[in-house]
Amino acid sequence: MPDRSPTTSEEPGSQPPISARSAVSIASAVRAGTVRAVDVTTDALDRIERLDRALSAFAEVWDERALECAREVDARIDAGEHLPLAGVPIGVKGRHGLRTAGPLLAAGCVPVGATSVPGPGTPWQTWGAGRYGRTVNPWRRDRTPGGSSAGSAAAVGAGLVPLATGNDGAGSVRIPAAWCGVVGLKVTNGRFPTTDPTGLMAPGVLTRRVADAAAYWGVMAGDTRPRTPEPAIPPEPAAPTALWSPDLGFASPDPEVVAVAHAATVRLAEAGVVRLVDTEHPFRLADTVHPFRLEDPAPAWLALRRPEADPSPTATVHIRTVNDRRLASLFDRTRLLLTPTAPTPPHGHEGPGDRYSTALTWAFNLSGHPAISIPAGFGPDGCPVGLHLVAAHGREASLLAVAEAAEGVLGPWTPATCTRI
Repeated sequence: MPDRSPTTSEEPGSQPPISARSAVSIASAVRAGTVRAVDVTTDALDRIERLDRALSAFAEVWDERALECAREVDARIDAGEHLPLAGVPIGVKGRHGLRTAGPLLAAGCVPVGATSVPGPGTPWQTWGAGRYGRTVNPWRRDRTPGGSSAGSAAAVGAGLVPLATGNDGAGSVRIPAAWCGVVGLKVTNGRFPTTDPTGLMAPGVLTRRVADAAAYWGVMAGDTRPRTPEPAIPPEPAAPTALWSPDLGFASPDPEVVAVAHAATVRLAEAGVVRLVDTEHPFRLADTVHPFRLEDPAPAWLALRRPEADPSPTATVHIRTVNDRRLASLFDRTRLLLTPTAPTPPHGHEGPGDRYSTALTWAFNLSGHPAISIPAGFGPDGCPVGLHLVAAHGREASLLAVAEAAEGVLGPWTPATCTRI
């Protein structure tokens, strides 16, 4: 039997500590003066001290640095400064994560530590190495949290922090979000600066509430220059249209995963959150009369990462050209594409075998589309399953709006249910 013994002292139904509440709730309380950022930070550090030995979600914890930052936030609030994320304790991905967290710190966030990422020499990216060893999934300690934003997803899922940063080059935010039962947003590629020469990597965030991901997006979009304006969206006569695809036409996801994600999609349609188009013959696309499908992006993605190993540059260009054309045609006709986030449940710590957990996500690193994973339910193994929503380039705001409406149907996703490790 899986080991799912709880490690928290909170009683069922009790109010979560302030540091385990939503980022939006914490910031509101700090701005109103009903709680101090120092108190929130102290609570978060105490919670990490109690729980992280079981999770190993953090590679480093910055106690003194965090408290100093919290005191600065309190001083800024006392001086009348408006901070949209005042006093929110956050984890940053990896030991160098502060390099890209500037807008969040300016908005009042308090970084409490560096979250775990795969260790040196790890042959797969669905693993994390923290202070106490391997990072475990908050729902089952014998399973991985996914990666490479492993510690960020585990820390958010277990309620150690309400928000943690990530980056996503093939699904590194969305896959751990799916496997840890949290929200994971990948923004449009190229919208923010990146050091990745391939252009595959995009910033992202992991949260328990969609509103917190939206707050992250608002801060990042508002503080980053230059930025591409949000495209104008014509008013919808009804719920936004969405196409459900279990496999993008090439992947082979596990039936149990597909069933959970599809059931969530049906619930959203029944609740009027989305309007599903005909899944058999939704469109006559530019180059096919068959149901929507993409070319398998694996050869093109791998070729960009390892150009010297690309046996056929022409084939790589073909894959990207075909997929870009089909996605452009799709988003000319519908607002959203819905799939399972990962093709399998979280695997054990021995590794994923020969299955790519990225099968349903990395196409959108190649194409650059924004995407979000939200909790869809649980598989037969007791682990969370993610629902993957993809939108047209630059439509993060509308993507988040649909995800927040979905949360109202599929949620709430509370930290109290994410601490059974």
